[in-house]
Amino acid sequence: MTSVSLAALIAGVRAGSLVSFPTDTVPALATLPEQAELIFAAKQRSQDKPLILMAASAEDLWPYVEGSEQDEQIWKQVVSQYWPGALTLVLPASNRVPKVMNPIDPTTIGIRVPKSAIALKILSQTGPLATTSANFSGQPALLTMSEIDAQFPSVLTLESTAVEAEGIGLPSTVAKWTGENWQILRQGAVSLDF
Repeated sequence: MTSVSLAALIAGVRAGSLVSFPTDTVPALATLPEQAELIFAAKQRSQDKPLILMAASAEDLWPYVEGSEQDEQIWKQVVSQYWPGALTLVLPASNRVPKVMNPIDPTTIGIRVPKSAIALKILSQTGPLATTSANFSGQPALLTMSEIDAQFPSVLTLESTAVEAEGIGLPSTVAKWTGENWQILRQGAVSLDF
């Protein structure tokens, strides 16, 4: 069992460990962005499936993306409408994004601010983290900390007393900016209106 307190989980992720915590969609596997290969290895995930950079606020994420002033205005408008929430935006990556986050196409990065009190509490103390759903690649997302603890015994999970079940069990909607408009890559928990 690797269930730990909130403080121990935060300390663990800062030290470079792989952790799991609830979000507003499905529980996340998370680590520091430069340690992202830990997630690919644990999930047995293909390198062509990039990870999401999750943070406590949009301000924490803007340094990781780059675009024209016009693009940025459009992105900020969407963010003000849907964040915090179950929407991941795939945007052009800045040089601050470690290549290991998206090994096949390091020119883009998915970013998201979850609508989850516990996730926001963790992210506000760790800074942006590389994240994805907690499951083996191709398998359904695990929905409880005990399932995650069983499948990933070396991952630090939040002890049940620290967890309020918030997730809806559906992944986030993923929308990619093409330079002109939005392309829906995955329809998830949010129905978009743009």
